[in-house]
Amino acid sequence: CEESRKVSWVSWDSVCLRKEYGGLGVRQLREFNLALLGKWCWRMLVDREGLWFRVLAARYGVEGGRLRDGGRGGSSWWREIARIREGGEGEGRSFGEHVSRRVGDGSDT
Repeated sequence: CEESRKVSWVSWDSVCLRKEYGGLGVRQLREFNLALLGKWCWRMLVDREGLWFRVLAARYGVEGGRLRDGGRGGSSWWREIARIREGGEGEGRSFGEHVSRRVGDGSDT
């Protein structure tokens, strides 16, 4: 009966493997969170007419064509987005390094 109560130690990397590869399919929460926050950064660039953008612009203000980071008055969600946008997530994690702007009619650049 004592053998049935044993703990089987497994590495976290094995647990997070996709089920097709023998893991449990548990997502790495840090990477998943970064992906979702990166999606919001992308939406800030491409959907400037949306209601959510207007709400954020009214709350935090716009400076130089970009939403301001809000400083200490910003919500934790907004501070995380600003940190990722500015490259504060460490080596190779800067959102801005992977995005470029194309000049069009000059109305927004």
